[in-house]
Amino acid sequence: MSQGGDNTGNGDLSQFSMLDLFRMEAESQTQILTDGLLAMERLKDDAGAIESMMRAAHSIKGAASIVGLEVVVQLAHGMEDAFIAAQHGKLALSPNRVDVLLAGVDLILQLSRLQDSGVDAWLGANATLIKQTLDAIATIAFLPEPVNLRAEAGLPPLAAPNTPPAAVVVEETAAVAPRAPAVLKTAQNFDRLLSLASESRINAHQMHPFIQDMQRFKRNQSSLFALVEQLHEAIANSSDAALKEKSLLALQKTHPLKQFVLEHIADIEAYERRLLAVSQSMVDEVLTLRMRPFRDGVQAFPRMVRDLARNMGKDVQLHIIGEDTLVDRDILAKIESPLNHMLRNAVDHGMDAPEGRIAAGKPAVGTIVLEAKHRAGMLSIEISDDGRGVDLEKIRTMVVERKMASPQMSASLSPAELLEFLFLPAFSLKENTTEISGRGVGLDIVHETIRSQNGTVRIESELGAGFRTYITLPLTQSIVRALVVDIKGEAYAVPIVQVERVVKVAQAAIHTLESKQFFDLGGEHLGLVSAAQVLELGDTDASSDELAVVVIGSGARRYALVVEAIRGEQSLAVQALDPIFGKMRDISAAALLDDGEPVLILDVPDLLLSIDKLLHEGGLHQLAKSDQAERRKTKRILVVDDSLTVREMERKLLLGRGFLVDIAIDGIDGWNVVRSGDYDLVITDVDMPRMDGIELVTLIKKDIHLHKLPVMIVSYKDRPEDRARGLSAGADYYLTKGSFHDETLLDAVNDLIGDARR
Repeated sequence: MSQGGDNTGNGDLSQFSMLDLFRMEAESQTQILTDGLLAMERLKDDAGAIESMMRAAHSIKGAASIVGLEVVVQLAHGMEDAFIAAQHGKLALSPNRVDVLLAGVDLILQLSRLQDSGVDAWLGANATLIKQTLDAIATIAFLPEPVNLRAEAGLPPLAAPNTPPAAVVVEETAAVAPRAPAVLKTAQNFDRLLSLASESRINAHQMHPFIQDMQRFKRNQSSLFALVEQLHEAIANSSDAALKEKSLLALQKTHPLKQFVLEHIADIEAYERRLLAVSQSMVDEVLTLRMRPFRDGVQAFPRMVRDLARNMGKDVQLHIIGEDTLVDRDILAKIESPLNHMLRNAVDHGMDAPEGRIAAGKPAVGTIVLEAKHRAGMLSIEISDDGRGVDLEKIRTMVVERKMASPQMSASLSPAELLEFLFLPAFSLKENTTEISGRGVGLDIVHETIRSQNGTVRIESELGAGFRTYITLPLTQSIVRALVVDIKGEAYAVPIVQVERVVKVAQAAIHTLESKQFFDLGGEHLGLVSAAQVLELGDTDASSDELAVVVIGSGARRYALVVEAIRGEQSLAVQALDPIFGKMRDISAAALLDDGEPVLILDVPDLLLSIDKLLHEGGLHQLAKSDQAERRKTKRILVVDDSLTVREMERKLLLGRGFLVDIAIDGIDGWNVVRSGDYDLVITDVDMPRMDGIELVTLIKKDIHLHKLPVMIVSYKDRPEDRARGLSAGADYYLTKGSFHDETLLDAVNDLIGDARR
């Protein structure tokens, strides 16, 4: 068992039984056999692979002999003979023969995973399969080619598409061996170790305010010493010898005090640097305990891709790049299923059979590349294939057929926007459902799982050339890089990977549309949402000239979250909330800031759902403004027009003159807005959907609270009867769009309400 892996994390194996040690041996050696067989299937004459497989089979045979597993001894011996024949050129390890040898690997692995008490029962239940596999391996060189050797030998087909290869021979009642006790106990101690290391880092950071106090003391001391020197100079000119002597003595005593403070501040600063470095190293070392190489989570994928492709009559190989890239073990476990989905989709959706690929001018063998690397402090995973790609026009057609968008809207969607539909549940381009895919299950699961790990996923496709998936994740969930903000005087943290950007929005740039507040960001109207309201903490104080805004979400679910202040970024050691609280809405975990202050970490996906609910219920509040008296010094105008061009032109003209301006898109929207605000003037069009301008003027002039509010009509209609109709409804001014220029509108506004300031 010279090549057996030590999975305990230390060299003490005395606590394990011989069967435990055999399990460890079999786990690592069967992986060597699987990797070697897949390599031989592709490279044909890989002498290094044959040599490593011979050693692995020999090691398994020896270990099985020690623990008395005769079946494994026979299986390994038969495989060893086959490898020797291949080494001497007497046996070609074709895909069909590799199938038979992989069946032997599956049996060995499954036997190694049984508990001691379950071995005899399992052997009895699988006696027929074991005999068929042993016979097939023993006669592998004599079975004809190119037939399905598994069927010829009476073996079951390759692993079912939805189960791992080792499960081919699993009995559901068989008891699986538990993990090594030492491995579990590392796992149990980790959270406590990380907590202690994080506390030491926080204590180190708390030296900083103490040093700042010392610096202030030094400055005050310097001022005092300067006064002592001035006092001594004044006394030196006097004739009192005793006073001169005392003054000189006082001056002399200040020098060692000054030097003492300077030296000790330098010592304290050096100590702080050492303490920070040591505490950060402790955190890093503890985190290293959780890190595993990427290969640990993906080593079964090449076999899965190979078997799945053969079941479908395809020839596909998987290349893995970056196997040594370190990943948090919890993240590695969570992303195994999404990666499995993506690879299966690549084989099922993307790859043609060899003849189809050749007809398309591609190699008969399809290639999928899975690459992992660290980039900008994050884990970057890329999955690419050279398959068919996705037909974007087919997506566009399905979007219209399913009434997800109108034909006009669908025609304007970009490739990236069309591909986003693939992440929706039950959205599939497959016409025929299979066990592999076609029921719309897969990409939505990938999207949700990656998002739950504070990650992002993006896809690209080129028809006929292939499909590419980009996944970005934190390196660890134990430490999260977060943006710390203030909401109602309390600190909250937003995972930085879920923050699109942070901006300052001027009050003058905010306008109202359908009773909701927006601002322009890169040509897009982005909705403003009070973080305090979403978290049910009250209204946000929006009294300052600028609002602090955190942009979260994507696509149609993209919002500008208004907070009180932005503190900056920090690396936070995540601490799970006590289970007694259950799942807290909009909150994922807690942490301590560098100064020891507690902070709640926001659950952004949950937050987006809460915002959607508020919007659906129409419960979104206007941002509270505590300086209403000051703001009322500036006059406020509501512009109501269904033409985007006209209302934006009017809004900019009025903003340029210093007015506060809100907008509404038709009469109904204007009526709702004007009742909820405090306006000095309404400017409205006449011809609008739902309610025209004449009806709006009539309602305003009949309202007991609004009847004195000036209203200006701006219309394309210049007929006398239209003007008379508008004025009779109560309009204070009637201006035609065809005749006015910029100054005409502004002069009319000035005639009605004067300058922008009261």
